[in-house]
Amino acid sequence: MAELSDLIPEPEPQRLATGFQFTEGPVWHPDGYLLFSDIFANTIYRLTPDGASEAYITPSRHSNGLTFDRQGRLIACQHEARQVARMDADGQLTTAVDRYQGKRLNSPNDVVAKSDGSIYFTDPPFAVAPEDVELDFIAVFRLSPSGDVAPLETDFLRPNGLAFSPDESILYVDDSYRRHVRAFDVRPDGSLANSRVLIDMNVEENPRNPDGMKVDVEGNLYITGADGLWVVEPDGRHLGTIPFPESPGPDDLFPNAGGNVAFGGPDNRTLFITFRTSIYTLRGNIPGVKVLT
Repeated sequence: MAELSDLIPEPEPQRLATGFQFTEGPVWHPDGYLLFSDIFANTIYRLTPDGASEAYITPSRHSNGLTFDRQGRLIACQHEARQVARMDADGQLTTAVDRYQGKRLNSPNDVVAKSDGSIYFTDPPFAVAPEDVELDFIAVFRLSPSGDVAPLETDFLRPNGLAFSPDESILYVDDSYRRHVRAFDVRPDGSLANSRVLIDMNVEENPRNPDGMKVDVEGNLYITGADGLWVVEPDGRHLGTIPFPESPGPDDLFPNAGGNVAFGGPDNRTLFITFRTSIYTLRGNIPGVKVLT
């Protein structure tokens, strides 16, 4: 039976960079750097492994989750624009999808790309005023390769982070307000079936919401939530939680938010964790599933 130390031999996060406002949405570029959002700074930053950072896109329209599509184009969830954007040949982020049946999306939060060219994203109303909400449901959406958008599941309070299993047969989605992670079977047509709760992450002593997640090549999940980074086996067994030194303050606008995580580095075994004002790293024994292959 696996132990936490089998996956993370030295579970002490190292701070790589700090001084940001609210870090989110990390994604590793195969050219050897990390991109991440600073939501409040309205900027996407580029961070090198030595901790040097520079503005990559500003204004980012308050981007959150980032990924790459199968053509290597940056995909960004933009709160201000209420859209999922895609980088064009000129380096500009332009609209990939911002509406469903003529109504504006809420505030796309996190995003993953599937090998067939489709894009899955969560759309909670975290960053939109109640009076400005146009949709009467909260969903996980799929944007097809041909540009069609459809809600796949609407039984959520606040869907947030999401990730595919290594073979893309399962989509994991956390529901922040219910504080659990659900698993769905992915049908051949891209739709979802067989919803079940993989793990309950509600910790009464520290009631923080699950947020971002990633998966390694053996199917283990790394999920930010209460007390830090949760490491969970594919069957839902909780191997342990790695705490972080940075905690929400009394005036924090998002006291229950849990951060985000990405795999990167030359061997894809370094975990980059965005948490509050900083970027942290951990070394794992098992490589993460690559965003770009």
